[in-house]
Amino acid sequence: MDTASVAIATTPTRTDSPPLAPWATLARQAVDYWVDAGQRSLLFLDVLRQRGNDHFRYMDEAWPNVLSFPYELVMDGRTLARPVNYCLVRVLPPADRPTNPRLRPFVVFDPRAGHGPGIGGMKHDSEIGVALAEGHPCYFVGFLPQPVPGQTVEDVCRAEATFVETVASLHPEADGKPSLIGNCQAGWQVMMMAATRPDLTGPIVLAGSPLSYWAGVHAKNPLRYLGGLLGGTWLTTMSGDLGNGIFDGAALIANFESMNPANTLWKKNYAVYSKVDTEGPRFLEFERWWGSPILLNAGEMQYIADELFLGNRLTRGGIALSDGTKVDLRAIKSPIIVFCSWGDDITPPQQALDWILDLYDSDAELAAGGQTIVYSLHPSIGHLGIFVSAKVAAKEHDEFTRTMDLIDVLPPGLYEAVFTEKTGVAHAELVSGHYLTRFERRGLDDIRALGGNDARDDRRFATVARISALNRDLYGRTLRPVVRRMATDQGAEWLRRVHPNRLRFEVFSDKNPMMLPVAGLADAVRAHRRPVADDNPFLKAQETVSDGIVQMLDTWRDLRDRAMETFFLTFYGSALLQAAVGVDDPARNPPPAPDLPDAAGDGGGSLRQGGVPAAIVRALLYVLQADAHAGADERRFAVLRALRDQAPAQARLTLAQFKALVREQLDLLHRDTAAAMAALPDLLPADPEGRARAVDALRQVVEAGEAPGPTVTARLDEVMALFQAAPSPEAPPAPPKPRRPRATTPTA
Repeated sequence: MDTASVAIATTPTRTDSPPLAPWATLARQAVDYWVDAGQRSLLFLDVLRQRGNDHFRYMDEAWPNVLSFPYELVMDGRTLARPVNYCLVRVLPPADRPTNPRLRPFVVFDPRAGHGPGIGGMKHDSEIGVALAEGHPCYFVGFLPQPVPGQTVEDVCRAEATFVETVASLHPEADGKPSLIGNCQAGWQVMMMAATRPDLTGPIVLAGSPLSYWAGVHAKNPLRYLGGLLGGTWLTTMSGDLGNGIFDGAALIANFESMNPANTLWKKNYAVYSKVDTEGPRFLEFERWWGSPILLNAGEMQYIADELFLGNRLTRGGIALSDGTKVDLRAIKSPIIVFCSWGDDITPPQQALDWILDLYDSDAELAAGGQTIVYSLHPSIGHLGIFVSAKVAAKEHDEFTRTMDLIDVLPPGLYEAVFTEKTGVAHAELVSGHYLTRFERRGLDDIRALGGNDARDDRRFATVARISALNRDLYGRTLRPVVRRMATDQGAEWLRRVHPNRLRFEVFSDKNPMMLPVAGLADAVRAHRRPVADDNPFLKAQETVSDGIVQMLDTWRDLRDRAMETFFLTFYGSALLQAAVGVDDPARNPPPAPDLPDAAGDGGGSLRQGGVPAAIVRALLYVLQADAHAGADERRFAVLRALRDQAPAQARLTLAQFKALVREQLDLLHRDTAAAMAALPDLLPADPEGRARAVDALRQVVEAGEAPGPTVTARLDEVMALFQAAPSPEAPPAPPKPRRPRATTPTA
């Protein structure tokens, strides 16, 4: 914008002018629009200048992150025996709201997918924010922009296990193991760690985390085809070689941005330009995270690309650590909460959930494995909204935090989290938040109904993996020695600087001498701003042109994606090609289930052990399993907690003890329901008053939820009669009966 434009912009507008002719009005509107457009252009340029300056200030910090909470360092991963560039920090609570040492700590893990750390606590309303608001101690695991030379994915797994162990040791009074939140790519890293150290973790939340990388549906999810279109991961290898052992995270960000060219090339910047008076701060806040690429060791990125992106080996039992330990996700016995969205084009629901189908063939097998999985499907939020949306934080993340103890004691099986406005629900006083949370029983068929790969699709992706290995080997035998000889630290740094996702910061910042006048001109414009009226026809024409550009880019994206998919399905679906590379049938073939100790107890001998708590839990499981669609309800759990708090301190069960009690009583019911129920009176006190209190407690819990149906009512009456029966004389424990297959999973 030149000096004449600024002069026009600063000229006062007369308000006492006579009415203008139509042509004069149009001319005046044109001048007003031209002045406004010129001012907006200069202010937008200044926003880009600020973004560039912010980037360089941000990257100069000792630990660049976008956390909006104060914190203190607990452990630096660079000091470990196998050093990594990760660190563990404690998030400091507000002075007027200290954390409760009795509550389980939360640990948020951020994704190292090209961007810097902090997305899980970027706003007050966030995963960290809601955990602190509920009084939980909160920790954050982030990373530095530069990797430690030689660090591997396995090193990071071991470091994260050390972090979780440290957090648990800092909270010996906590009623429950640390709950872990893995955002996006951090999710698979946390799952790998938990599979090798299942003793450390409490409930695990996977937020927008891809675990089944081949999964998806046709005409959607084009990112999964990218590896096949590039001929595999040989380009990843070459990128690491050109970087002299370093892989630039800017390449990952560019892949994400290429998925939505309309947003990348136009909508994001146009939103700032068209609303430059208000949108600048929001844009700069987001770009501070999105626009600051970090680096990975080439070996780390190669491992991720080969083992996960193309190999899809995590959920198929194909990954092992250097000491031979198999990474089997079925070894995880803590509950796993999967939060995904239909609006997420980076981690679609199939990639977030189909790992369950990779591991288990039936509902009975899942329950017999002792694994509890809860999932929630948001109808529309995008990938980044899962982490940064205030509405999502205030609803889904808040409700998961409030009900984490209930999730921790759910019987094994598959559940869907259902959130309902608590206004008007029965016993609303028992609901802790703004929503009633229920965990309704689901089966593997519900996951299959979401759509996914068939056998032909799996063969196509297996063919990509084979061709990728061949191309990588070919590159290693031909071009790689030459590229490695050419690569230097200086050349690698120059390549990173000229990457479009980095170069834009230098071009639009005070490092560029041509940008130096922009700040002063922008200040002059702000002092004499003349925004155009909303009904200006030229402004409306601008919006129309913008909509046309978006539509054109969206059309291009759809045509491109359709062509990509058609080529992928046709080329890699060729029976001749599949036979040539030796692909037969990549059917799921997970290794045998891990040999874990049986936690069921001593069989029939425990039928008459446990007293009143065991009687109430056994009866509750028996009653509620009468409704095949019933699930766990936070209102019933609130009553159970209140009953526990009323018990004498020496008789109160910890959460871990209660969870073990639920699993034990569930197993007894599975072994022999008739014998377990017949032994119920023997768990109760002999005096009628004590049995009456137990009956009243059971009724309170059952009636705290929705009105029971006829089958539940019939079982409740049956149990009431047993509770009121006199206990039988002491009898020797019955011999244990053989375990029968678990056809269904009772609920709590």
